[in-house]
This record gives sequence, structure tokens and C-alpha cells, in this order.
Amino acid sequence: MNNQTLVIQSHRMPLPDQWLEQCCESVREWAHMNLFEYEFLGDELFDELGKQILDKTASQIVIATDLARLHVIRRRLKQGYQRVVWCDADFYIFAAERFHLIDAAYALGREVWIQTDKQNKLRCYTKVHNAFMMFQQNNVFLDFYIDTATRLIANNNGSMSPQFIGPKLLTALHNIVQCPVQEDAAMFSPLVIEAIACQASTSSPVLALLQQRSVKTPSGANLCHSLYDQQIVSQRSISDCMINSPKVFEQQ
Repeated sequence: MNNQTLVIQSHRMPLPDQWLEQCCESVREWAHMNLFEYEFLGDELFDELGKQILDKTASQIVIATDLARLHVIRRRLKQGYQRVVWCDADFYIFAAERFHLIDAAYALGREVWIQTDKQNKLRCYTKVHNAFMMFQQNNVFLDFYIDTATRLIANNNGSMSPQFIGPKLLTALHNIVQCPVQEDAAMFSPLVIEAIACQASTSSPVLALLQQRSVKTPSGANLCHSLYDQQIVSQRSISDCMINSPKVFEQQ
């Protein structure tokens, strides 16, 4: 099956940050290690979206991207690939040797989001995310997801959060139907990024909570470029997180 698997990433070029290039390179190396084909797309990602959808999402490019990736995945499956994997440009694979695709018709990524509440106590929210997705031929979920997401956008007359048809919709569906999950395809919150950057050890309360709530030790993670853009996390923290992640998670 290996040579029938395609891995796709996308971002407007040139990439704005060096650490994003490191993320993309990690995915390319993982794909090549497994003899998967690899494709990188720029703005042509949006070619299959109609004018109505593009107009409605003009101020929320993240929503357009979330829908456009689904159309590209479906087209590549129709072109003959047995399996298509999507990784966001800020998805970093730091343990490629143990990052193995699960045996399922499709899979979503796992989000174990850790933050503090108003009393400065740690809170953990377990969800799913679309920074990593995998779909095989003849899966029953992709067409349903595309149709549902398209209708939600078309019927919405108010504001839409960036996660409207991504993690919010997927987590709502997952809570009902229990979608297959690639448990080691993680998403790191700013607190987790800072904890890994500052201390390559699970003695950190944040990392201990992440370990406790994670079904499987992370092998890769989305590093939340949107929060970097908002200056919620620094480039230094992300860079140190990328360096320390293999050390932290090999100890678990």
C-alpha cells in the first residue's frame, strides 16, 4: 500500500517562518521514510471552492482552508490513491520512527488542550482536530463531512469562529459517533509548548497532565502557527519545543 499513499501539505509561499519549513521538512522526511508520495500546494488549494463559499469566508481564510483540503483529498482519492494523509504546515513530526498510521478507513488528530482557568488552575479539554487527517478509499465519512461543512457555511448569516468547520464540528461529531483517532498526532497548546521549551522532563505539572490525559505518547504535534501570529507564543519557545520534544516524550 505504501506507494499508493499520498501526503499533502499546503501554505502560501514563501513560508513566513523558518520553523514552519522545519515542520514541513519533518513531514516530508516521514513520508519518504515510509515510501509515501508527497505533495505541497500553494493557493491552488482553493481552486475547487465556489465563489459563494470564497466570498463568505473572505475574512476567515482558515475556514476556507479547512473546506478546501477536504476537496483536494477527495479528488486525490478519485485519482487512484488508496490513502491520503493531510498535515498542516505547522504539524511537526518529532518521532518519525514510531509515527505509524492506524488501520482505519479514516482518522483525525487528537487534541489534549491544556490551559489555566480564572483561578490559575490547570484545565484539560480533550477534543479532535484536523491538522492531521487520513482518509482511505471508500470511507463513508469524507463525503458526509464535506456536505455538512458546506451547508453550515452556506446557511450561516453571522460570524464564524476560525474552528467552525474544523475542530468544533469534528469534536461535536466525534462526541456522538466516536471517529477513529490517530492518538499520537497531537496538538500542543501554548502552555504545553512553553513547558516543553523550558524543561525537557515530564516532572512539569503541565506535561504530567498531558501524559495522564493522552491515550498514546505524541509522535507529532500541531504547533499552532495562528497563536504564534497573535504573539501568544514566541519563536524561541517554538524552536526550543521542537528541539526538546524528542527528549521529553522518549521518557514517557
